[in-house]
Amino acid sequence: MKVAFVHDWLTAFGGAERVLLKLHTIFPEAPIYTLVYDEKTMEKFFPNVKIIPSYLQKIPGVIKHYRNLLPLMPTAIEQFDLSDYDLIISSSWACAKGVNVNANTTHICYCHTPMRYAWDLYNEYNNGKNKVKKLFIANRMNRIRMWDRLSADRVDCFIANSNNVAKRIAKHYRRESEVVYPFVGKEFYLEKLNNKPKEYYLTVARLIAYKKIDIIIEAFNKLGIELHVVGSGPDKNKLKKIANKNIVFLENLSEKELRNEYIKAKAFVFAAQEDFGMVMAEAQACGVPVIAYKKGGANEIVIENQTGYLYENQTKEDIIKTIGKFENNVNEFSREEIRKTAIRFHEDEFMKKIKEIISSQINSKR
Repeated sequence: MKVAFVHDWLTAFGGAERVLLKLHTIFPEAPIYTLVYDEKTMEKFFPNVKIIPSYLQKIPGVIKHYRNLLPLMPTAIEQFDLSDYDLIISSSWACAKGVNVNANTTHICYCHTPMRYAWDLYNEYNNGKNKVKKLFIANRMNRIRMWDRLSADRVDCFIANSNNVAKRIAKHYRRESEVVYPFVGKEFYLEKLNNKPKEYYLTVARLIAYKKIDIIIEAFNKLGIELHVVGSGPDKNKLKKIANKNIVFLENLSEKELRNEYIKAKAFVFAAQEDFGMVMAEAQACGVPVIAYKKGGANEIVIENQTGYLYENQTKEDIIKTIGKFENNVNEFSREEIRKTAIRFHEDEFMKKIKEIISSQINSKR
């Protein structure tokens, strides 16, 4: 059986790339087709893997500016010739699911989310633009939105990374999907639980606006409690400027060092609305209570009053209030029980479910 993978772009290693890497272990000889490939950054993660980029790769400066090429991406993804393959597995949050395949090919899409800038976050991405740019974007995005909807019909089976995303797939594509949560590495479950954590709180995220690290910092500035912020990104300097001395910034941690940060933390704090939110699942695999914004994937990861607390509004006031509630009830949380609930995110569970779906889809096509 000939198998190929399709991934939107390989320019940085994050949650979607971690999923792709694990999926690729099922068919290690399969090539990966992608719109743009940053070999310098990504080769160490995908050694000895045949990576096939689209014609967009030939555009000067594409590695830095590929996001500006969204209007060209639907056509570029359709130019891949996948006619010889029996099985296509796409890893998609933008255009990868739109590849053309023949009638005998099985196409399974692991959908991290439907294209967010075309649907749920369209107005947010368009904010701040002048009238001319808004009109241009509206015209282009209308076409992309129609293509995105129609290309969903090319997929035989959708796998959603959460119930949250499954609802979006049903809304925008009118398709059912099977939910398979992204996985937390085995190493997290092997760490010894710490029933006497230190007094610091922890957050882990890329330092960009939508992660809302600023409101977490503002809350802890007022609380005066130690907070560790792990991550890097374009907002790093701006966030450091607003942070008091009780805020500690850490970056470039090894995986072992990151797990150590989780294990020692009193609780994990999160303020973004995520499709899933892998860092919350990692914290709970380490037995750490999570305090998170009550939207998106947090509702599926955090069990209210058992593995953490969810707050209603994305404000420093709600974070302060919920931290106070946690401080008053901290002894009610069992780290052993929190880890037990996180077994559903174990990578063995992920692989078991993925293999079952692949087998089922191949057999049904036959």
